[in-house]
Amino acid sequence: MVKPCIEMNTHGIRPKGEGYAGHYVPQLAHTILQNNQHTNQTIINQKGIAIGNAYIDFETIMRGADLLIKQMMLLVTCMPMKSMLPYAIPHQLPLTLYAKLVNRIGDTDGALPLSCSKYAINKLGMPIKTAWYPWYIHGEVGGYAVGYQNLTFVTVRGAGHSVPSYQQAWALVLFSSFLNGKLPPSARGPEATMKVTIKYLLLVLSCCFTTFLISCKGNQIGNLNRLIESRKSPHPESWALLNDQEDSNNPPVYVGSQKGMMQSDKINALPGQPEGVDFDQYAGYVTVDPIADRALFYYFVESPQNSSDKPLVLWLIGGPGCSSLGYGAMLELGPFRVNNDGKTLYRNEYAWNKVANVIFLESPAGVGFSYSNDSSDYTKVGDKRTTKDSYVFLINWLERFPQYKRRDFFITGESYAGHYVPQLAYYILSRKKNTNQTVINLKGIAIGNAWIDDAICMKGMFDYLWTHALNSDETNEGIKKYCNFDSEDSVSKKGDGDDNTIQCGKYLSQGLREMGFIDLYDIYAPQCNLSAIKPGSNGNIMNFDPCTGFHVKSYLNLAKVQAAFHAKATKWSGCSSVGWTDSPMSVLPEIRNLSREIRVWIYSGDTDGRVPVTSSRYAIKTLELPVETAWRPWYSNSEVGGYVVGYKGVVFTTVRGAGHTVPSYQPERALTMITSFLHGKLPPDVSPF
Repeated sequence: MVKPCIEMNTHGIRPKGEGYAGHYVPQLAHTILQNNQHTNQTIINQKGIAIGNAYIDFETIMRGADLLIKQMMLLVTCMPMKSMLPYAIPHQLPLTLYAKLVNRIGDTDGALPLSCSKYAINKLGMPIKTAWYPWYIHGEVGGYAVGYQNLTFVTVRGAGHSVPSYQQAWALVLFSSFLNGKLPPSARGPEATMKVTIKYLLLVLSCCFTTFLISCKGNQIGNLNRLIESRKSPHPESWALLNDQEDSNNPPVYVGSQKGMMQSDKINALPGQPEGVDFDQYAGYVTVDPIADRALFYYFVESPQNSSDKPLVLWLIGGPGCSSLGYGAMLELGPFRVNNDGKTLYRNEYAWNKVANVIFLESPAGVGFSYSNDSSDYTKVGDKRTTKDSYVFLINWLERFPQYKRRDFFITGESYAGHYVPQLAYYILSRKKNTNQTVINLKGIAIGNAWIDDAICMKGMFDYLWTHALNSDETNEGIKKYCNFDSEDSVSKKGDGDDNTIQCGKYLSQGLREMGFIDLYDIYAPQCNLSAIKPGSNGNIMNFDPCTGFHVKSYLNLAKVQAAFHAKATKWSGCSSVGWTDSPMSVLPEIRNLSREIRVWIYSGDTDGRVPVTSSRYAIKTLELPVETAWRPWYSNSEVGGYVVGYKGVVFTTVRGAGHTVPSYQPERALTMITSFLHGKLPPDVSPF
């Protein structure tokens, strides 16, 4: 696309454009300057140029484009294979290159991506005058800017190739800044300095960078960050392998009487639920330790049609220490969502109980409505006990619902459930082998945006921040030089030298600071603005609501709602500050073993910045599995729903335009994906074209 134009006013002209105008604009500006010099007259009072998503250098475009775009460009014979960099004239005119990032559904400009502009500017070798910083509009990060000698590079967050078409208000701010000869506005100022420590930044992440901000003290990112921070302390002896000596002989599992409890757990109706509910739902407690009086809370929804023919799915949420009821059921894949009045519900037409019977388990004790009468259970919890309690829960739940004993069973979850899910699956299979009994008919697992390896996930996160223009080149180079994520403290390069540790900490802090105040769950999502909510407006499943966490918290703390769920009167919160005492650095060994016996899927929403798609890809790569089905797009409702690659024993799929909690952002695509998983087939590859 070519859109050249010239802005004229009493102060001079400023040619600007986008696309192949990356040739026209600098060529025209160069010609004007040359003619002005030859005539010794200022015939055209040229002040600057601005080019967006610009085709300016063939070599860097080939380097920055993806494989598909490279192949397409090789077929185009009419494009001159030369560079416009000689026409950049950086010492004679102020030059602004503005570039898109990705639009709200995760699309990128594949022909002229942001990386092309960055590579082209790097070829100029110009000194930096103003370091990379986030710029703001109406409290939102509008993009990022870096100032060079007479050249400014600016990104526009959430915009596509034609920047003003996708982000009108943000494009206007950028254009006004360009005309006024100023950098885009920053809340702190681009050159402001602040002492930032890793501990402080983890707190900022937990309090500010989450869409579903149920409270500053409780959200998945905050709990995960606290766990990562704890890695700096010596590991207690309890950080042993899951299948340690005490489990080698398969000690007896507590099984309590479940007589009559299924019917007593049945929910007549939830307060504020819409009319026409055509499925059965249950909720209640299952005791997992009668001595400590430790019990886990569950919410179970059967499928509206042919529930007896559909599989049983357990959904777990991460944190560690967050609620599967609040996140999974009410924010993501459950049958209802909460309206903004915090009192009524609306139907989720893409709920996963359309294709399965789904259990949402709040685990461990201390999370959500789950409890223990032994207070030490809240301070001495970790992966091992969570796994064992979940197993005891399942055994007892199946006694309560015996019709599901032989049903195909799948475990799913997200985030730190990247630990819970494979550990529980591994434990189930281990006990099944040793006892020669088929109590749980486990068929497969699926984990989304999963935290499965500390070193890989940390490296993947910072690589993602850089490749998505949330970090500067300088910060990325510093992290690569000084940080060794394979070391236990994830800080030093080549040992524990003080200088390396200090330098690594400096660049990590800088990287977190540079991205500004965005929602790390979805780097393109808006922030919650409660004052902008219109009272009484009903929710729409396809319109993402960044304030939905507040609505859920209000709803689940209503006394009549807790009574309907058969829950104890509790001050419910989305995440709890349980004391985590054991967590292996990696669960890749368990995943490798599981891939030989059951179905294993790993999926990633591609706009999650906290446990990003890069982390998942790096983790799978370490398994060194042969590819059985090459990378390809898959489709949902005639749109590319994401991409999939099939390995021997493991399937990896992305969900396009989805953040950390995939079904919240892309409910239809998530349903297509999970349906394929349950059927043992790759997502559909039928193109509408």
